[in-house]
Amino acid sequence: MSDVATSNARQLPAVLAHVDAGLDASLDRLFALLRIRSISADGAFADDCRRAARHLADEIAALGFAAEVRPTAGLPAIVATLPDRSAAAPHVLFYGHYDVQPVDPLELWRRPPFDPVIVDDPAGHKIIVARGAQDDKGQLMTFVEACRAWKEVTGALPLNVTILLEGEEEIGSKNFGPFLSAHKKDLAADYVLVCDTGMWDRQTPAITTSLRGLLYEEVRIKAANRDLHSGIYGGGAQNPIRILTRILGGLHDDDGRIAIPGFYDGVADLPPEILAQWSQLGLTPETFLKPIGLAIPAGEKGRLLIEQVSSRPTCDINGIVGGYTGEGSKTVIPAEASAKVSFRLVQGQDPERIRAAFRDFVSVRVPSDCKVEFIDHAAAPAIALDWQMKPLVAAKQALTEEWGKEAVLIGSGASIPIVADFKRTLGLDTVLIGFGLDDDNIHSPNEKYDLRSFHKGIRSWVRILAALAEAPKG
Repeated sequence: MSDVATSNARQLPAVLAHVDAGLDASLDRLFALLRIRSISADGAFADDCRRAARHLADEIAALGFAAEVRPTAGLPAIVATLPDRSAAAPHVLFYGHYDVQPVDPLELWRRPPFDPVIVDDPAGHKIIVARGAQDDKGQLMTFVEACRAWKEVTGALPLNVTILLEGEEEIGSKNFGPFLSAHKKDLAADYVLVCDTGMWDRQTPAITTSLRGLLYEEVRIKAANRDLHSGIYGGGAQNPIRILTRILGGLHDDDGRIAIPGFYDGVADLPPEILAQWSQLGLTPETFLKPIGLAIPAGEKGRLLIEQVSSRPTCDINGIVGGYTGEGSKTVIPAEASAKVSFRLVQGQDPERIRAAFRDFVSVRVPSDCKVEFIDHAAAPAIALDWQMKPLVAAKQALTEEWGKEAVLIGSGASIPIVADFKRTLGLDTVLIGFGLDDDNIHSPNEKYDLRSFHKGIRSWVRILAALAEAPKG
C-alpha cells in the first residue's frame, strides 16, 4: 500500500465520524437548497433556477473549489474545479442537476412541496419530504457533503474532483450537449460519477452499469384524400387503421421477440456470472408485476424477468390515433392513422440502423396506393460499462463495506441521454451510483428521500472517494 493509500485509510474513520457528527448541519444545507423553487419546465421560475445555481456555487466555493456559474443557451450550469491538482491522482468529474419537476397536482401534496420536513413514513422510516428531495438535490448533496467532510477533516480531497451541475435535466438537457462541447478542456477527467440512480432495495446498494438506449418514432399512414362513409366505401377502400394495426401487430412474434429483420444483430447475452447474480435478486412476477395488477411477463420467452426489463431490447407502442374517438358513433373510414413507437436498445445496437430497419419493415407493408410518413422524436445509444472496470470494482467494494451487504451491479431499463453525451463528447465512461428507492415518488406528489439514504449516501461517497484514489484510472 502506498503512503497516500495508508494515509487515506488512516484518516477514513475520522472523516466518517465527522459525517455522523455533522448530519444536522448537512440537513440544514440540504433544506436551504430544497426551499428554492428551481422548476426548469416553467419560465416563471427561471429566476429561482438561477438562484439555485448561485446558491450551489457558493456552497461549493466554500470548500475551496473555484466555482463558476456559466451561461448556456438556457439555464446556467456550474463548473467547479480544485485549483491544486495532483498529476498522480485520478481525476473524476461529478455530475448532478439542480432543477426539479413541476409540483402539479398541488392538491395531492400532504404539505407544501418547497417546505422540507422530516417525518416518519407508515413503516416507521424517517424520510425527507420535498420536491427535489431525491431527484436530484438530495442525491447531489450526498457527494458535496462527502467532499466537505474530507476537506474539513484532512484539508484536502483524496483525488482530483471537478463538479458539473446543470439546470435543465428535467426538460431533456437540450442546451447541455453544446455546453459540453464548448467546455471540453475544463471538463477533462478520467471518468464521470453520477448520483441520480437508486439502490436495489433498502438494504442493498447498487451500481448501474448499463442504460438502455432509446429510439422514438412516429408513423403516419395516409389512405384516401378525406374521411369516408363506411357504408359506401367499406370493403372497397383501404382503412389506414387496419393497415397500421396489422403492421404493429407484426412487430413481435409469438415468443415475444421483435420481428424486424436484423434487430438483434450485435446483441450479446449477459456474462454468466452476472446472470447468476441477477437470478438471486428476487425480481419475480409476484414482486414486480402484481403491484400493478399484472401477473404474466410479456417479454421474450426463456428470459428472466430482470433481463426483460433491464438488459434486453424492447419495442412498445406508446399511442395510436385514428378515426372517430368522440362520444356516440360516427361510421367513417379515416383518411389517416398514426402511432408512436419506442424502442429501448442495448449495447451493440445502432439507433440509426434500427430506425432504418423499422421504416423498411413498415414501408413494405403499406399498400402501393397509400402513403407512409415518419417523424423522428428521439435517438440515443445504449451505454454499458466494462464489468471489470477498475474504478467500478473499487466503488463496489466501498459500497459493500458501508452497507454491510454486497453491492450489486444492475442494468437500468431507462435511458439517460446525458450519459451518452459524456461518452460521445468527452470520451468518458460514467459510473452511476445512487441511493434512491423505488417508492421515493420522484416526479410525483410527496416526493421523499429516506434520511438513511442521505446519511449513508454521504458516508458511501466518503469511502468511494478514498477507494477511487487508489484504483487504476481505467
